[in-house]
Amino acid sequence: MDEKNTPAVLVSACLLGTSCRYDGRDNKVVSVVEQGKKVHLIPICPEQMGGLMTPRLPAEIREGRVYAKDGRDVTESFQKGAEEALKLAQLFGCRCAILKARSPSCGNGLIYDGTFSGRKTEGDGITAALLKKNGIRVYTEEEIEKNQRVSEQETEDHRA
Repeated sequence: MDEKNTPAVLVSACLLGTSCRYDGRDNKVVSVVEQGKKVHLIPICPEQMGGLMTPRLPAEIREGRVYAKDGRDVTESFQKGAEEALKLAQLFGCRCAILKARSPSCGNGLIYDGTFSGRKTEGDGITAALLKKNGIRVYTEEEIEKNQRVSEQETEDHRA
């Protein structure tokens, strides 16, 4: 891998095996880890970066706000974490991110509906939405598992 010309990709740290999920576990996905053979992976956990502890209560988005399962509004922490993630993306020149599906921070296109019932609804997590707003493409680990196109696409885009 040519270090100087290798693109950087933001990635949810839990997908790389870091135990930063709300329940203190990880969501390691081998196909995401393997992306590191072709691109520089920049691990992030927006929830930790926003000041939330691990483990923590699960949280979901409802009416544009993020609530912990006990009803506490944790939107500010999620927004702060999203802003920190964006700063890292900009610092490293990331043009895309691989984020955890359905997460209130990282979900892309589909998130839990805010009722803690397991139901899903269309929408983006706080970090995913901010990254997209700033021109950064967002993929989930599920998209990476289906096809390995992210590293190939980013390498082509980086050369252009």
